[in-house]
Amino acid sequence: MSSDESYKAFVSKKVAAGVCGIFLGAYGIHKFILGLTRPGLIMLLVSLLTCVCGPGAWVMAIIGLIEGIIYLSKSDEEFYQLYYIEKKEWF
Repeated sequence: MSSDESYKAFVSKKVAAGVCGIFLGAYGIHKFILGLTRPGLIMLLVSLLTCVCGPGAWVMAIIGLIEGIIYLSKSDEEFYQLYYIEKKEWF
C-alpha cells in the first residue's frame, strides 16, 4: 500500500473514531478503530471491571469524550501525523 493510499485509508477513520470516542469512549472502541489495541484494551477492561460500581468507567467515558472531540478537531494532516506516524496512544 502506498503512503498516499495509507493516508486516505487512515484519515477516513477519523470521523468514526471521533464519534465512537464521544459516545462509546468508556469501552475504547475509538482506540480499536485506530489500531491502538493496548490502550483500547485498557479502557475496555477498566470499564468492565469497575462497571457502574466504581469511578473507573466514568473516568474512561470522560477520557473517550475528550479524545473524540480532539480527533474531530484535528486537521487530516495533524490526525495522520499524530495517530498513524507517531502512534500517539492517549490524548
